[in-house]
Amino acid sequence: MAVASQVVQASGAGDQNLFTSIYPTLSQQLPREPMEWRRSYGRAPKMIHLESNFVQFKEELLPKEGNKALLTFPFLHIYWTECCDTEVYKATVKDDLTKWQNVLKAHSSVDWLIVVVENDAKKRNKTNILPRTSIVDKIRNDFCNKQSDRCVVLSDPLKDSSRTQESWNAFLTKLRTLLLMSFTKNLGKFEDDMRTLREKRTEPGWSFCDYFMVQEELAFVFEMLQQFEDALVQYDELDALFSQYVVNFGAGDGANWLTFFCQPVKSWNGLILRKPIDMEKRGLIQRQEATLLDLRSYLFSRQCTLLLFLQRPWEVAQRALELLHGCVQELKLLEFCRDWVSVQPGALDCWVFLSCLEVLQRIEGCCDRAQIDSNIAHTVGLWSYATEKLKSLGYLCGLVSEQGPNSEDLNRTVDLLAGLGAERPETANTAQSPYKKLKEALSSVEAFEKHYLDLSHATIEMYTSIGRIRSAKFVGKDLAEFYMKKKSPQKAEIYLQGALKNYLAEGWALPITHTRKQLAECQKHLGQIENYLQTSSLLASDRHLTGNEREYFCREILSFASQQADSPGHKIVLPMHSFAQLRDLHFTPSNAVVHVGGVLSVEITVCSQMPVPVHAEQIAISVHFSIEKNNYRKTAEWLTKHKTANGIVSFPAETSPFPTSQNSLPALELCEMFERSPSDNSLHTTGIICKNVHVLLRKQESGASLEAPSGAALEAGAHVLKCTAVTLEPGPNAITFRTQAKEPGTYTLRQLCASVGPVWFVLPHIYPLVQYDVYSQEPQLHVEPLADSLLAGIPQKVKFTVTTGHYTVKNGDSLQLSNVEAMLILGHEENRAVIYSNMRAPATGGESTVLGMTEPHGKHKDTQKGGHCMATMDHKVSIDCPWSIYSTVISLTFSMPFRTTHSLLSSGTRKYVQVCVQNLSELDFQLSDSHLVDTGDSTDLRLIPLNTESEQRIHSRQAVFFVWELKWTQEPPPSLHCRFSVGFSPASEERLSVSLKPYTYEFQVDNFLTLYSVRAEISPPPGTELCKTGSLCSLEVSITRLSDLSDADKDEALTEREDYFSTKLMYEVVDNSSNWAVCGKSSGVISMPVAARATHRVHMEVMPLFAGYLPLPDVRLFKYLPHHSAHSSQLDADSWIENDSLSVDKHVDDQLDSGSVQSRGSTRSVAGSEHKGLPMPRLRALPPGQAFNASAGTQVLVIPSQDDHVLEVSVT
Repeated sequence: MAVASQVVQASGAGDQNLFTSIYPTLSQQLPREPMEWRRSYGRAPKMIHLESNFVQFKEELLPKEGNKALLTFPFLHIYWTECCDTEVYKATVKDDLTKWQNVLKAHSSVDWLIVVVENDAKKRNKTNILPRTSIVDKIRNDFCNKQSDRCVVLSDPLKDSSRTQESWNAFLTKLRTLLLMSFTKNLGKFEDDMRTLREKRTEPGWSFCDYFMVQEELAFVFEMLQQFEDALVQYDELDALFSQYVVNFGAGDGANWLTFFCQPVKSWNGLILRKPIDMEKRGLIQRQEATLLDLRSYLFSRQCTLLLFLQRPWEVAQRALELLHGCVQELKLLEFCRDWVSVQPGALDCWVFLSCLEVLQRIEGCCDRAQIDSNIAHTVGLWSYATEKLKSLGYLCGLVSEQGPNSEDLNRTVDLLAGLGAERPETANTAQSPYKKLKEALSSVEAFEKHYLDLSHATIEMYTSIGRIRSAKFVGKDLAEFYMKKKSPQKAEIYLQGALKNYLAEGWALPITHTRKQLAECQKHLGQIENYLQTSSLLASDRHLTGNEREYFCREILSFASQQADSPGHKIVLPMHSFAQLRDLHFTPSNAVVHVGGVLSVEITVCSQMPVPVHAEQIAISVHFSIEKNNYRKTAEWLTKHKTANGIVSFPAETSPFPTSQNSLPALELCEMFERSPSDNSLHTTGIICKNVHVLLRKQESGASLEAPSGAALEAGAHVLKCTAVTLEPGPNAITFRTQAKEPGTYTLRQLCASVGPVWFVLPHIYPLVQYDVYSQEPQLHVEPLADSLLAGIPQKVKFTVTTGHYTVKNGDSLQLSNVEAMLILGHEENRAVIYSNMRAPATGGESTVLGMTEPHGKHKDTQKGGHCMATMDHKVSIDCPWSIYSTVISLTFSMPFRTTHSLLSSGTRKYVQVCVQNLSELDFQLSDSHLVDTGDSTDLRLIPLNTESEQRIHSRQAVFFVWELKWTQEPPPSLHCRFSVGFSPASEERLSVSLKPYTYEFQVDNFLTLYSVRAEISPPPGTELCKTGSLCSLEVSITRLSDLSDADKDEALTEREDYFSTKLMYEVVDNSSNWAVCGKSSGVISMPVAARATHRVHMEVMPLFAGYLPLPDVRLFKYLPHHSAHSSQLDADSWIENDSLSVDKHVDDQLDSGSVQSRGSTRSVAGSEHKGLPMPRLRALPPGQAFNASAGTQVLVIPSQDDHVLEVSVT
């Protein structure tokens, strides 16, 4: 808890000599021990040391009814007596006590204490003295019946003994308690009375001055208690209450007592801060004779004193600045609204100037230099305000004018100095007091200039040191105005340029305009013609000026231009953006491509910023000519594809008259803010917060001066587009330039210039980039199909595009085409070529001619998409052109629309040939007259077609099948050579006038006779009729030879016996559908006699895995070639068994049916390790036509077993 010292006033009655004797000890012992002071309204308790002023009791000191004083009357009344004699008590003391208490009751005072001092010396001299308790008891019975603690005993107070010390301790504790209770009670009552008085402020007759004295009484109490914060609160409340009344007055709600403060202001001697209490102004307030300045000055002086006690000097500076601005506004409000206050011109400026310096000197008096330098940010506002007011006084008193002050100015100065009065005694001996500074500054022009420049430079330096560049530039702008008044434009220019640079960087439009006007005047005085003309052009286009002002600056430019026209000199180059703005540009022709010798027109739209029509001698566009690598070879077609469609180029409009505007700043990031009461969650505050304020308000740096001459140079070149004698009206103007192309290349528009006499307004760079192209090229021929690709075998149209370039087509010119015999060129009956489109008029010398009529381009748009898998062939065409002695050879690629495959089909010994024709293109075709012939001219072989339809349609991405049966009367040859042919034509076209060649496909069929028939049969287990899942069934495989020895059997597998030939076959039973489990040996090698009807049977066991109709397992046959054959020593990949389901042992040729081939994977690793590098037997699959599977498609019914809980059925 805070410990403070509290001074409480108490009165003493009774034996004055007795009190005088013990007073030194009492005043010394009372404040030693702290007491806890508990206040009302929940305010925090504090530990305080009590001090008390004792005065002699008088009835005049007691408070009267309605008296609001708190410091002028005692809180506790004490009666002192050392009476030890009963008779004396009855004779004098009792009557005296009765009178004393009657006076207290008459004034409603209940805070009293009776102190009985016991003295041992007197007690020994009195023989008939009663014990001391009898006197105390009598007093308590007579006066303290209900408050016995209001009578205390102090034993031998002047002795030094333990008994005396105990008596003192008890007495002091009681005295401190009663003093604190009395003070707290009276203070609370005073605060309640003060609040009651404040609540009556709306009643007629209420006086602010009376209330001011009451609340200041409370502030004085807190100040004496060293509770400076509480004392400051009282003055702040008075300040806020008075300010509210002034604001209400401005709104039309005036209070009668406010008229007391609206007296004419006769004194403006500034704030007085060197006295704790300005009794003179306090007396004026108490007598209701104070002006508004007097009240504000006194209030702030008291606040300043308390803030300095609280060691908050920087808050003094902050409050002072608010006070000074507030007082000025309040006086203006009272003066202009009802003419209540009369203030002499310049009086407020004097008061503000003196007050600023007084506050600054008061702060300097209580802070060291290091503290002041580190807290410039708190005091620089006062320096700036003082500078501003001194400047106002200088202008008012004629100290800034070139001629100096006149008599009227001198009289005004005298009146202002008279209002200052005499210098106060506390500053009379101070050399640099505010009073002396102001009086000296107003005494002469030289003194004023010295003081004003010192203050201005000091303020600028302080602003700069704390980074407030904007404020520094603002003071510098005032300084520039002062220099202009003093006819020193060379000194003013640097400050105006600095201020303008800052405004431009931050985007302040109106300050920019005002500063430019001042800068123009400065530049005119300095004779800076180019800078002045540039600034004038900016001002002439400034929308923030009036029409007359804009016209004045425009006339300045025109006047200079007309004066210099007769005496030509150097050109003055100014930026274009202030004079006019380029809005858009339009080329004719629109693709901005022209042939050599052609005419190109460029129309630009220029928006004049000038307020009056301006006659320009010349408007020119400088053009940069360039020939890039191979640029002269670019064709008109290529150039057209890379140009804009409409030929219009738009330029961004300049929305701001300065380079760096607020448009370049980031957008505001706003968010809502709500604050609710924690008790009932009611909304009591709402607002908007900018989250990126640190980005928006930070200083925008700029490296170079934004108002310096642009330095744009006129480009000198041979290529310039000119337009002379142009009058630019305010607003948009259309200007057309025409040029005839001479040299091929790329022309880039670089710079736009407008000349008004010697003044040239230049747009140094035209952006975005604008170009036009001039081409000159050799004639070119380009051939392309009208569809995405060409298909072989059908009539199609090809486009010949002729780009004539510099060649002019004459009557009778022709293109001669030479082609190969395989490719025919079909012409129309009426003429050989048709002009499809003409891109240019003949006079231009450039034409584009198409041979052949076109079809809709989108019809075959996906042909190439599907043609990636079509076979292609190339045909070359030689073209003779009239402009060249050399032939042009081009290559045309044709895609085959069909893909054809063939296959051999068998049914026992009967044979069939199937041909599949697949349409790979996006067109539908009509097929007719299909034929299959034997090119070997075999008379014993017949091909019987099975297709009955003569014509068939084949759609895109679909296939058509043709089947012929082979029949022979004698043994057919081992190989059959066939040629398939079919007529075809596009299905969507009408009947063609030309006949088309049929599509042919040649192929060969080898070993197509059936040599073996394989049949498989599955039998159920004995005793059952059907196969069951999980039961072993018998599989019998029959391999039957269907013919005798033929040429197809003569290979290394053929073995000659005594009376017959035999060959080795390998069989394998597999079930790829996993319906059957083959038990035991699934493959083997057999020796098959080469004789008709020779049969070999193999038995094995299989187990059905599923129920249902199951297809039979597959039986495969292979030719088994022994390892001692001529080819067994060749270790190529084709001669090895690579199927992972087979492994052949080296002894299989000695064991025919005895399990020569092991089960799948059982000995593969062994064989691979034992016979690595040795020749192995080889397997060769039989051709498709030599083996016929008679059981293909056969199914066996399998029923489930009875003990299956889960039934699995196979459906095929």
